[in-house]
Amino acid sequence: MIRLGTRASLLARTQSQLVADLITERMGVEVELVEVSTTGDRTAAPLSQLGGTGVFVSALRDALLRGEVDVCVHSLKDLPTGPAAGVTLAAVPARADARDVLVARDGLTLGELPVGSKVGTGSPRRAAQLHALGLGLEIVDIRGNVDTRLRKVSEGEVDAVILARAGLDRIGRAAAVTETLDPLQMLPAPGQGALAVECRSTDEVLAKDLCAALEDPHTRVAVDAERSLLATLEAGCAAPVGALAEVVEGEDGDELWIRAVALSPDGTLSIRNSHTGLPHDAAGVGRQLAEDLLADGAAQLIIMTHTEPPARRQQA
Repeated sequence: MIRLGTRASLLARTQSQLVADLITERMGVEVELVEVSTTGDRTAAPLSQLGGTGVFVSALRDALLRGEVDVCVHSLKDLPTGPAAGVTLAAVPARADARDVLVARDGLTLGELPVGSKVGTGSPRRAAQLHALGLGLEIVDIRGNVDTRLRKVSEGEVDAVILARAGLDRIGRAAAVTETLDPLQMLPAPGQGALAVECRSTDEVLAKDLCAALEDPHTRVAVDAERSLLATLEAGCAAPVGALAEVVEGEDGDELWIRAVALSPDGTLSIRNSHTGLPHDAAGVGRQLAEDLLADGAAQLIIMTHTEPPARRQQA
């Protein structure tokens, strides 16, 4: 029996159950879900006020290190980019759709929303990119689970919300989507759509078994590049930084292509770039793109978002 730690929300439990089912199917082991309450679940404060990075992760890792659970599952975009003592990222399963979506009243698309429409999001990255589009929308800061956010649209509190496509697909709410946003308009968060399966570093056999059963090589390469970019920028998961890496077929075999954007919080300033390299050097590809962005001035845009030093952000 493997005890799998999960947050208590519908989305978290659904994602954890997907991993549990894969473990049972591919490893022949029964799995018990164990709910763990996290800082991010216990407050309605904006992520920017909570430090962003790690607020949904730390409690699960603590339960893992105390031996209360054997494995924990996170949305990979929530993971701090720095190493965690005693914990290993054992497997990254195949990624779901990484794109963001719009859920709007009356079936409207983003371009059809009237000037002044209220669009809800708790993400500085989404807010900055919405501002950058220059559509004259009013961006409203919201928190809450997926159903809470959808209800804000149906009850008229906001005209639309921006959410991750993967989450809606996983909990059966895809019918609510009125538009899937092109990454040219809205680059997703690094790691969005992917799941992270962690275990204790000392459980070497379990880590090896999880990797063999669950790991998707292309997804791992892509998220490694995105996380390397984020780490090099010294930007937490709440920073206005979007990135998306993909393994694509090149003339001489597989290539890794990554594109990214860094913005000021109000979206008036933005720096975009892309980079291509080899999949086996995923971290290097992400790092090089980050260095290109920094050379163009991205550091100043990221500093506008944070009031605490980079070292603390990465440890949060």
